[in-house]
Amino acid sequence: MTVDMKDIVALCKRRGFVFPASDIYGGINGFWDFGPLGVELKNNLRDLWWKHMVLCPPIGPDGTPVEIVGLDSAIIQNPKAWEASGHVGGFSDPMVDCKETKLRYRADHLIILHQEQGNPQDLRAVTFVEGTSEEDISKRLKKLGFSPNISDYKTFKFFDFPYVSENLDKIFGPDAKEKGTLTPPKQFNLMFHTFVGATAGEDNKVYLRPETAQGIFLNFKNVLDSTRVRVPFGIAQVGKAFRNEVTPRNFIFRSREFEQMEMEWFCHPDEAKKWFDFWIEQRKKFWLSLGLSEASLDCRKHGQDELSHYAKTGEGTYDIEYKFPFTAPGFGELEGIAHRSNFDLTQHEKHSGVKMEYMDPVDTSKRFIPHVIEPAAGLTRGVLALICEAYTVDANRPSGMYMNFHPALAPKKAAILPLTAKEEHVPLATKLYLELREEFAVDLDIKQNIGKRYARQDEIGTPYCFTIDNDTVTDGTVTVRDRNTMAQERISMDSVAGYLREKMRA
Repeated sequence: MTVDMKDIVALCKRRGFVFPASDIYGGINGFWDFGPLGVELKNNLRDLWWKHMVLCPPIGPDGTPVEIVGLDSAIIQNPKAWEASGHVGGFSDPMVDCKETKLRYRADHLIILHQEQGNPQDLRAVTFVEGTSEEDISKRLKKLGFSPNISDYKTFKFFDFPYVSENLDKIFGPDAKEKGTLTPPKQFNLMFHTFVGATAGEDNKVYLRPETAQGIFLNFKNVLDSTRVRVPFGIAQVGKAFRNEVTPRNFIFRSREFEQMEMEWFCHPDEAKKWFDFWIEQRKKFWLSLGLSEASLDCRKHGQDELSHYAKTGEGTYDIEYKFPFTAPGFGELEGIAHRSNFDLTQHEKHSGVKMEYMDPVDTSKRFIPHVIEPAAGLTRGVLALICEAYTVDANRPSGMYMNFHPALAPKKAAILPLTAKEEHVPLATKLYLELREEFAVDLDIKQNIGKRYARQDEIGTPYCFTIDNDTVTDGTVTVRDRNTMAQERISMDSVAGYLREKMRA
């Protein structure tokens, strides 16, 4: 069952997962704030990724753990770094503007519905933003006086439509009432810039990073010189990135400020294929371990027309994709695994004058610039995938749904609920809460009747509720309620910590 994205967005605001940034001022397009529960969920995902990459990295093809170290580089780097990486000159998207509505769209995110009228030049063509629901498409077609039956039309990507270049004046824009309002596509640079120092000018212009990867490449030599790592090895980083997206959309899926979890794996060029295959397998296993279903994940190889400038050679790029509600029955990118070849290190060597060669410590005559395999995941998109996967409709409970988070990812691991606000219940609940909070994120919830408190915990995805009642006073046991099954059992109050510890393993 595909969940309606409107229900997910509403839940996120109502329960404190995600809020529009600057909400009291009407928000700002492409920016979002993570609320009390959202920040816990995001941090849990980040920490599990860090554990799987840096603290307990996977076992390599030779049977021993691979070696990965961490890094936290600055958001603003010397602007020459972005010239070397190709971002200043080539990091752009094709955009079209609508002269009627003053809205801007990414041309490669537009689709055209075209109804043949006998004469190919007698166009009946309407553009829509990719991901628009069939219901909304039908409504708009009907409003324009066209057939609302989508099967009456041929569907094209904007640049694949054979008549687009010479017939823009005959095509309806996504939100326009009149046809012919779209401008020809032009390139739009996605880099945010600012200025360093007291004055604003080209001499002190700098950029907010559009990816975390370059900070890793800039520190390649520093890491080699300051640690005992040897090729093959990886450098991992989690951090904010900024892209001035033409059309931010689909909630937090495509935004202008987001977080990435990236790792650059440096290896000998001859071993790139082996490591590329290894990391594709490892990254898919990671997302499955967090509870994303096999049916909701796909691994897709990029076509030649999709490849980034650094991936034109070698193995190319694969995307691990998730079936989001707004892409279903299709998929949207969750993580990319790219063979970046030695493009980045070579570029930085050329522009900085600093040698990026690696010398084999066993045979010093062997020198090479390592190739790079890059598993780059969106932390923000990961949070969205986890929320979409967890949202489970269930008419048999008061909340009508529950959030089926893996216990290790749930913002709250448990709720401590005194059955009533009686004098003997609350002190015992408070005692248990104080004992557990040292190790787990737990919620002490005293107010309202027990049914309403269960419903609230279902909505925020708390996997276990421990209820303190009259039997707790007499025999020291508590009732455990399982979120998914709603089944209840009695366990000793002294064994609650061990019970949770066992359930939290991921």
